[in-house]
Amino acid sequence: MGSVYRQQVTRPLPVGAEVVTKGGERVARWRVRGRVRTAPVSAAGDRVLTTARTFTAKYRDHTGAVVTRATGCKDEQAARQMLAKWEREAEQVKAGTLDAAALGAARKGAAPLADHLAAYERSLVATGVSDVYRKNVLRAVRKVAADCGFASPADFRREAVEDWLAARVGEGMGARTRNAYREGVVAFLNWCRGSGRLAAHDLDRVPKADQKADPRRQRRSLTEAELTCLLAVAANRPLTDARTVRRGKRKGEACAELTDATVVRLRAVGRERALVYKSLVLTGLRRNELRTLTVGQLDLTPGAAFLQLDAADEKSREGNSLPIRDDLAADLRGWLADRLADIQSRAAAAGEPIPARVPSGEAVFDVPLGLVRILDRDLKAAGIPKRDDRGRTVDVHAMRTTFGTLLSKTGTAPRTAQAAMRHSDIKLTMGVYTDPRLLDIRGAVDRLPALILGGDSRVGEARRTGTSGGRESVTPGVTPAPVRGSHFGASRVREGGSGESENEGGGGDGSAYPVNEKPPVTTGVIGGHRVGLTGFEPATSWSRTKGSLRKSCGNPCETRRSRLTQITLSCGNRKVSARF
Repeated sequence: MGSVYRQQVTRPLPVGAEVVTKGGERVARWRVRGRVRTAPVSAAGDRVLTTARTFTAKYRDHTGAVVTRATGCKDEQAARQMLAKWEREAEQVKAGTLDAAALGAARKGAAPLADHLAAYERSLVATGVSDVYRKNVLRAVRKVAADCGFASPADFRREAVEDWLAARVGEGMGARTRNAYREGVVAFLNWCRGSGRLAAHDLDRVPKADQKADPRRQRRSLTEAELTCLLAVAANRPLTDARTVRRGKRKGEACAELTDATVVRLRAVGRERALVYKSLVLTGLRRNELRTLTVGQLDLTPGAAFLQLDAADEKSREGNSLPIRDDLAADLRGWLADRLADIQSRAAAAGEPIPARVPSGEAVFDVPLGLVRILDRDLKAAGIPKRDDRGRTVDVHAMRTTFGTLLSKTGTAPRTAQAAMRHSDIKLTMGVYTDPRLLDIRGAVDRLPALILGGDSRVGEARRTGTSGGRESVTPGVTPAPVRGSHFGASRVREGGSGESENEGGGGDGSAYPVNEKPPVTTGVIGGHRVGLTGFEPATSWSRTKGSLRKSCGNPCETRRSRLTQITLSCGNRKVSARF
């Protein structure tokens, strides 16, 4: 039989309390709102002993172990009701009418949401996910829970989440953002179910929004001319802006005086910014991947330069080796050489050891957090529109779109382009990261074979001579047909001619066939000349004459397609004429 009681707890000595001896026992005495409070003092004398305001229950669970649980009830009768409920559940588990795992999950799921989120965050850190992903997931769960009034994981309901998503549609939230909130909540609840904190949930049945039907951001690719102009502006704008007067009568004039050190520093800033843009375009790196790229991850050997991405810094968490173009590798070697010279000069001035190379742990570039705004100003200075007539925009990630488009434009095989982009799905490479406007579709169409219409004089010439006309011919004018005797053959008889074969030594009966060669199964007579119907025939559709002839004569017969207007067929003892 269990029991309920108020548990004795300790807390720090209140501010302003004094320790006195009362009745042979040390107690602390202090004032709260004008009233004097006293409480026993611990043996160390730095804490006071108090009684909890709520009751605690003690009972034995289904395994016989003693369990101490806080009821959260200030009333003793309510606390005893909680105790009776827990004891009844333990008896049901022992009897086999209640699942212990489901019972434990239900109890854990009813705990405050903040406790579960703290444990979930620790799990994400141990898993090694990126900081951005961790923050986005936790923010999504907290936002949905706060708006829907969910106090624990067990409170999450599918209907409430669907209503919340529908309300966000009315506020203009994009499909991709709504899907991100949905995926964050589902990921959290899946973790709760996997860790035994929740028996089940149905939020994975919440339908996803159609991102294709509601695109909010479509990026375009920069052209080669735009890239050249952008790099030039990026390299010069820091110094140009610093020299431009911002106020006064000479506002807008590039006449501000700068020190030599400032000029050198601003030129280095512009050079680094142009190198950042060029590296993004020619490697396909994402902004965070470039920001975390260190000197030790570069191998700038001429002709075999590459960079090695760490799995922790890559979006897919795989780690990849990417080739570097020779011209970009030369620019990076020059950039790091200047960095080394600057480091050596500062070390010499400070009297420190002079390093022989740039430390491998240093970042290659100082990528600013506000690179998006900087790019917008560079685009404006270069006269490049931020948004084109299709509504597609240019931002930092559009550099990766430019990389993918240039791969397709230069004729790179789709599978190779997918590997260069490090995509798991080729649809991303060919669809999302390829701007169709920059593809040479006209040139591709012009490279198709030329098709000649039937009225062209060259068609008749090709049929008469048997030549295909090179690339202009699409299908052969005739197709081989088998003849009786298990071989392919053709009798070359000129229409309207004498009926003699063009080959010397024809049959003695004046036929167009050699003496030792069997004639075709069926022959036709046109204008007094006998014509063989087998051999090479035009590639035309099958005629219905075969069926009609079989019905007319009643005997099995063979027919062949022909371009002749009328033929006479022999079938047994009967002759049947047909017009094709």
